[in-house]
Amino acid sequence: MKYGFRQALTWIVVYLGTVLLPMILAIGFQAPPARPFAAEFGALLGALALGVLAMQSVISGRQRWFAQGAGMDNILQFHRQLGIFALLLVLSHPAAMFIADPGYLLLYIDPRVNFLRAAALGFVVVAALFLVTSSLWRTKFRLPYELWRLIHGILPLLIIVGGLGHALLVNNYFAQDWKKAVLACLIGLSLLLIIESRLLRPLRMLRQPWRVIEAKAETDQATTLVFEAEGHAGMKFRPGQFTWLTLGDSPFSLQQHPFSICSSAAHPERLEITAKALGDFTSGLSEVKPGTRAWLEGPYGVFFHDATRSRATVFIAGGVGITPIISMLRTYRELGAHSPLWLIYACSDAEAILFREELDEMAAQLPLTLVYVITNPPEDWSGETGYVDEDLLARHLPDDNESIEYFLCGPPPMMDSVEPILIARGAALNRVYSERFNLV
Repeated sequence: MKYGFRQALTWIVVYLGTVLLPMILAIGFQAPPARPFAAEFGALLGALALGVLAMQSVISGRQRWFAQGAGMDNILQFHRQLGIFALLLVLSHPAAMFIADPGYLLLYIDPRVNFLRAAALGFVVVAALFLVTSSLWRTKFRLPYELWRLIHGILPLLIIVGGLGHALLVNNYFAQDWKKAVLACLIGLSLLLIIESRLLRPLRMLRQPWRVIEAKAETDQATTLVFEAEGHAGMKFRPGQFTWLTLGDSPFSLQQHPFSICSSAAHPERLEITAKALGDFTSGLSEVKPGTRAWLEGPYGVFFHDATRSRATVFIAGGVGITPIISMLRTYRELGAHSPLWLIYACSDAEAILFREELDEMAAQLPLTLVYVITNPPEDWSGETGYVDEDLLARHLPDDNESIEYFLCGPPPMMDSVEPILIARGAALNRVYSERFNLV
């Protein structure tokens, strides 16, 4: 699914209008007497920061109605960049006020003048700084994932409330009651979305439990979990989409991780995920026992293939990036489709190839051209070696004919290298679909 120009423009206008609303309220209607430019600029930076922070709850809350078609990986990357931008706005707000007149800043941070106003400003600055730095350098700080999720779940709510409190207690740009009401409604909606994603959504998930029926080793470093719906019809999804997994007795858990669904979309009552052991959670998947309760939130993602369309398709996967693509191929096989397919699958070594036996069978059963690319091949390897580059693609792929669709999933260096090669070969951007595994 690709964005159309009108759809993209509509969401840009909606987003900018919401983000700029506090600033428009401040200066567009019954504005107070003007102060020095730096003071006015600093105050407006604060209003803009409040708008950006309010919209962060929409972007980060996995709201499927928001910017549908942009892709969850792109939306969450946008969320990260906006977090940095919001922090700069928060820090610039008091800095500009101080430059204008140190008396302004001292007035607003002196707890003897107005304790709540000073406390709100101080908390927002310190909390925003901690929130962004702990997210950007979580692994460097060795911050456990569960603790990071707890911080990331609580602090944004408190920061937004603190920002609203500070704006209202300053009582300058938002002195009129109707302005206070509009601003409170905007922030209230933001808080409701946080409550929906943190509380109401897990409550709904309680009505749709899953259980693990099998945990099987794919390689020494990868495990597949098979889930079965308990008392419900399962999860309808499109091949290539992903789900957020929680294991345990309750969906109210800090251990929630995204995984591509690798089973066929023809069986929504029985889902599979395959994960490589890269951290504490994924390393423990091989120890999960059949009968373990599980909770699946989704489906998410716009990286999906419509096997009912009779279009030639090229798949390029790297490592565990094969997981959404194997879902597409399994669905394709079950539907009995006959369009030509190509799969270029790159791995570090032959032992790291996932689903190798099944892929070889598919190559014999389907109109599928299968090419393995191994970086560190064994001595008896007779296939392609090295990396996926222009020469390799030219050897195995047909010339682009303006109807071939391309699906890419793998490590960022491979994606960054292959995407421009496909474009140079004639593939239009609206026929190149890619997904990067970097959501948390």
